[in-house]
Amino acid sequence: MSHSHVSLFFAMSATAHTAHSAPSTMAWTASLQTGDARMDETHQEFVDMINQILATPEDQQLPLYKAFLNHTVEHFAQEERWMLATGFSADNCHAEHHATILETMRVVEAHYLDSDKTIITRMAEALAEWFPGHANSMDAGLAAHLKSVGFDSVTETLADPSVIQNVTMSGCGSVSCSS
Repeated sequence: MSHSHVSLFFAMSATAHTAHSAPSTMAWTASLQTGDARMDETHQEFVDMINQILATPEDQQLPLYKAFLNHTVEHFAQEERWMLATGFSADNCHAEHHATILETMRVVEAHYLDSDKTIITRMAEALAEWFPGHANSMDAGLAAHLKSVGFDSVTETLADPSVIQNVTMSGCGSVSCSS
């Protein structure tokens, strides 16, 4: 991610949160479900962790945020394994979105430690705003793709590996790469 993306997050999030506003939580709803049980379980954990951060006083958020970052690294790696196993190119735009989010998340910790004690809340709020669109486009598209090629996300195997031979998808797993 370019420096401008990180700067844009900080500029946007600086006005989105004030010390006097109580951050709102993110509800897990049926609209966030992708149709893949394992993906949905991971997504529910993601939402639960965002909510846990938002419910925690800002001066106590860092350990939760570190755990959340580790969870998000594994969450995205899991989806990227599935993409590679089912014919996506390694540099597909869905994976690029993941890389951008992770780069921003990693910068947040340094800013928090440097004295910006509201930045974790702002990042959690930004992710709560971003996630539904991502889940409903890229992740739902990926889930549909996995189903269409007979991929089992629990065992991470294809029923018939020949269905993806000579296929290299560079898209997102959805109809649009804009989310």
